[in-house]
Amino acid sequence: QLQLVESGGGLVQDGGSLRLSCAASGLTSNNDVIGWFRQAPGKEREGILCVTSSGGTADFRASEKGRFSVSRDGNKSAVYLQMNSLNPDDTAIYYCAANQDSHCSPNEIDYKYWGQGTQVTVSS
Repeated sequence: QLQLVESGGGLVQDGGSLRLSCAASGLTSNNDVIGWFRQAPGKEREGILCVTSSGGTADFRASEKGRFSVSRDGNKSAVYLQMNSLNPDDTAIYYCAANQDSHCSPNEIDYKYWGQGTQVTVSS
């Protein structure tokens, strides 16, 4: 059974940085993909970035490229979301999710496994 646990959220000031972690257990396939999503109050969940088993990445938000980045550790048990130059619009619950079909997708429907989420609050 694949399980995901996010950590690293918290309160940060406008312009600050945070690094979120997604601890993954039960990943056994070379087709595993981990995606990062977020859901702000009153808004739909949106895809941010994803990383494949081989380390390939995709950024789903053309207007925000460069502020956020994703990486995966060598044994593939953890995935990280580095967030820089944060602003209050980044306040949301951040989730990691996994699928096992090698498809780096921005759509939540394409992910079968989800973590519980971690709250990120950016103060102005």
